[in-house]
Amino acid sequence: MLIEPGKLLAQIDSPADLKKFNKEELVIICDELRQFIIDNVSVYGGHFGASLGVVELTVAIHYVMNTPYDQLVWDVGHQAYGHKILTGRRDIFHTNRLYKGLSGFPKRKESEYDTFGVGHSSTSISAALGMAAASKYKGDKLRQHIAVIGDGSMTGGMAFEAMNHAGVSDTNMIIILNDNCMSIDPNVGALKDYLTDITTSHTYNKVKDDIWKLLGKFSKFGTSAQEVISKVEGAIKSALLKQSNLFESLNLRYFGPVDGHDVDHLVEVLNDLKGIPGPKILHCITVKGKGYALAEKDQTKWHAPGKFDKITGEIAKKIYDTPQAPKYQDVFGHTLVELAEKDDTIMGVTPAMPSGSSMNIMMDAMPDRAYDVGIAEQHAVTFSAGLATQGLRPFCNIYSTFMQRAYDQVLHDVCLQNLPVVFCLDRAGFAGADGPTHHGAYDLAFFRCIPNLVVSAPMNEEELRNLMYSATKYEGPYSIRYPRGQGTMPNWRLPMREIPVGQGRIVKEGEKVAILTIGHIGNYAVEASEMLKSDGLSPAHYDMRFVKPLDGVLLHEVFTKFDKVVTVEDGCLMGGFGSAVLEWMMDHGYSAQVKRLGIPDEVIEHGEQIELHRECGFDPVGIADAVRSFVTLPELMALK
Repeated sequence: MLIEPGKLLAQIDSPADLKKFNKEELVIICDELRQFIIDNVSVYGGHFGASLGVVELTVAIHYVMNTPYDQLVWDVGHQAYGHKILTGRRDIFHTNRLYKGLSGFPKRKESEYDTFGVGHSSTSISAALGMAAASKYKGDKLRQHIAVIGDGSMTGGMAFEAMNHAGVSDTNMIIILNDNCMSIDPNVGALKDYLTDITTSHTYNKVKDDIWKLLGKFSKFGTSAQEVISKVEGAIKSALLKQSNLFESLNLRYFGPVDGHDVDHLVEVLNDLKGIPGPKILHCITVKGKGYALAEKDQTKWHAPGKFDKITGEIAKKIYDTPQAPKYQDVFGHTLVELAEKDDTIMGVTPAMPSGSSMNIMMDAMPDRAYDVGIAEQHAVTFSAGLATQGLRPFCNIYSTFMQRAYDQVLHDVCLQNLPVVFCLDRAGFAGADGPTHHGAYDLAFFRCIPNLVVSAPMNEEELRNLMYSATKYEGPYSIRYPRGQGTMPNWRLPMREIPVGQGRIVKEGEKVAILTIGHIGNYAVEASEMLKSDGLSPAHYDMRFVKPLDGVLLHEVFTKFDKVVTVEDGCLMGGFGSAVLEWMMDHGYSAQVKRLGIPDEVIEHGEQIELHRECGFDPVGIADAVRSFVTLPELMALK
């Protein structure tokens, strides 16, 4: 069903249309935009609280700035739904995050208003600064460059690197800090405390408006007057705060904090900032989930709640007649606590994803042994390495897609020193509706080339538990990858046993064709084998469990018995599991026909996991077809 927009919102197909309204009508437009987001997400699902929190800010930016000439960059993009609706995508917004529909994040090829593709945090300031530097080089002094970044994303080291550069860049740039004390989970760390100090300083807030007005009056008298007032302003700000202003210390003109839900004031402020040269930061205080009481109250739960009843707030849940398998992340969380209860060297580390990774289970049970280090993947890895040097065994849980950001730290700080850090890579393989910025497609390929690192993947919950237990017995770096979503075993709490490093298993004996799988995707091979029974085919199935080291004993058996082999992985084909098998085959003098199934060397867009598996040809039907392709028509006729 299509959601009807409000009367004013229905007239807005671009920011140019928005500018036709009187300033007094912006409050109504904000209300209609917020309701349109609530109506759509409740029916179709998606990210929720973040976009509700920046409705007024979004409207104000597009009302004041001349987008897309003025370049607006969103950080991560969870909060960009209002931006999409105001920039020509209102009538197709119901396709958001659906297969072949709108991306859930800003995307350059989707709209000229999406100036930079995002999905990973802390990138906006760097990108906007690059755009601003390009404008300066081209002699374009009128173009504005705006980066909207949350306080959660601000904890990422890249944001500080960019601010350090921006402070000496002499570029026309506005950094808008959307401060709501949240990323997905509540923010942590000294930066959060510092921003709270600014926000709650009554003395500072009492005089900041006077400083602002004084600055505005002097700005029209030229550069020398601006320099004087800037120094006075900085001195007063520093004196009023408990410590010197962090942003001012980086040579960024700091303004705020301001109410991020007062659209009229935001319009005034942004108009003022347009006339002030140089890099600036505007500190806006917002409420994640603003305008929907339940989302304001439980901001983590309502970050991306799925479909829900907007009246009652009841989140839709599937009702099953039989017990269901748990999510892999929950198996990880509970198993980690079990292991930690028996081994006091085990620690937990996650970069700002305690609920998403289920590290919150250990944080609740053992708060002194589990760390949320903020959105800082590089730090999470090297922090884990530091723990390991002192005889501890950290389990560092990072989504596969975000592990890409800490690659150097894995190699340089953990693996070269052969430290016993256990990397648990959640959301490995296709991430689903979050799309290509979140697909965990590359970890098998980029991890298997690193010395000392064990690379493994469980086919089910029992294997995940066993691999986690096995990692505690291994004196070196160890990685375990598993997908988003449910496993296959409702009764998963089985006694743990050690799996020797590099040991796979035979799932099913067979003939003519061997299927080699890695990880959860092996369950598709089980389904494919059932489908093939009607053709009289019975392929063998091997669950390899390890990409590095490969099980040489099993592979000798495979290539001795079979000259037709299918490899299946929920990862990139370039350099992945199938490539590893081919390398082993060639190195050991075997020759066979090998068909590799996995993610091709191209960008695969968003959709449900099964839709993307089907598109890439490694769903159960695709696996069955790959086996059939190895068998000639006369052979098939003879089998039948």
